[in-house]
Amino acid sequence: MANAGIQILGFTMAFIGFIGTIASTVMVEWKASSYAGDNIITAQALYEGLWMSCASQSTGQIQCKAYDSLLQLPGIVQGTRGLMCASILLSFISMLVAAVGMKCTTCMSSQPQLKDKVALAGGVIFLFAGLLALVGTAWYGNRIAADFYDPFTPTNSRFEFGSALYVGWGAACLILIGGGFLCCNCSSGGSQKAPHYPMSNAPGGRDRV
Repeated sequence: MANAGIQILGFTMAFIGFIGTIASTVMVEWKASSYAGDNIITAQALYEGLWMSCASQSTGQIQCKAYDSLLQLPGIVQGTRGLMCASILLSFISMLVAAVGMKCTTCMSSQPQLKDKVALAGGVIFLFAGLLALVGTAWYGNRIAADFYDPFTPTNSRFEFGSALYVGWGAACLILIGGGFLCCNCSSGGSQKAPHYPMSNAPGGRDRV
């Protein structure tokens, strides 16, 4: 039968990854202005996220501005938004499904094999959610790296990876590992065969050919 400890560990890791995915999505530091090479260090630091852009002054003052138009946004921003939001939604659904199938809950306790299958379904959905978050963050990060090494990109317009990307990568890995624990934790009770016992002869009886 499935191990309840592995289920709890996988669910906990996936839940932490779910919180990290939300934090990464709302954070504004998806990319930060770069000071590498011949770039002149100024008193202003620029940050861009999926929902707004911010400018930080040396005095500690931060000014943020939300994006005015959705249709004017670059395709990379719109696509990453959709992937991260879909990952959050799938993670929420998978938490509900996995909670029903976990052994520490009383739901469907009279049907242990079906309960394990529900937990397995929750793990599979977690894997899809983690994959979406990983694709979104990797796609955005690849675009930052491509623009950074592009010789036609002005020096003062180059950006580097922001902290939100690292949070998103860590969250996606946690969701994938947690979902993997739930998927590997399926019951094998249905494949067990009943033990076979040889028929004993009754007292005074005779074997028949």
